[in-house]
Amino acid sequence: MHEFIAENIQVIQQRIDEACKANRRDPREVKLLLATKTVPAERIEIALQTGQTLIAENKVQELKDKFEYLNAVPHVNHFIGHLQTNKIKDLLKCNVSCIHSIDRIDLAEKLHQRLLKQDKSMEVLIQVNTSFEESKYGAAPEEVIGLVQQIATLSTLKIKGLMTIGILSAEAEQVRACFQLLKHIQRQIIALAIPGVSMQELSMGMSGDLEIAIAEGATIVRVGTAIFGRRPTPDSYYWNENL
Repeated sequence: MHEFIAENIQVIQQRIDEACKANRRDPREVKLLLATKTVPAERIEIALQTGQTLIAENKVQELKDKFEYLNAVPHVNHFIGHLQTNKIKDLLKCNVSCIHSIDRIDLAEKLHQRLLKQDKSMEVLIQVNTSFEESKYGAAPEEVIGLVQQIATLSTLKIKGLMTIGILSAEAEQVRACFQLLKHIQRQIIALAIPGVSMQELSMGMSGDLEIAIAEGATIVRVGTAIFGRRPTPDSYYWNENL
């Protein structure tokens, strides 16, 4: 198992390097984030032992379940799933350094209030629904600038960029259009020079489309199945707020 995961990470890193070279980008600009949903803590530990340090969960309960086991291994926790407001308290107990999925003002305000009580701050990315699919979370593209301006007034939240999930399609240009839209919104926000807002990160691209994402400006690619293998549950499981 150790060799399987290590070899997969090596293959993914090579794909990242080749995509960067093809697009005249510095590979150091693109971070590999291990998407660890449904992956047992023991297997995540193997990946961390290869030198990887950046991992992310989609569900707060999974993060809690794995937190103590992995806490002894140096790593950085991100959260990339849909976040319910009633799970904020538990999330903040798990030493998360960045939330990729802020997509509405009520969530941002409740997170801000909780962080104020703890005298803490949090890096966040704004999730954008660039595929316009009803099954996907994320702010509507036309609402993102207004949302960023609102969240920028919340002192505990440090906006570092944007996140999206590209459309699941065999048509590369449909996928590319999602990533191009996110890049366009990033440029619009940068031009506004909103105080306290950084647009340094574009979290986009997964196992099947990371090359397209890198070509369109991704700085974080989220890879799970290509490293850990196929998951036992479908992605739709992670879009159900009731679980």
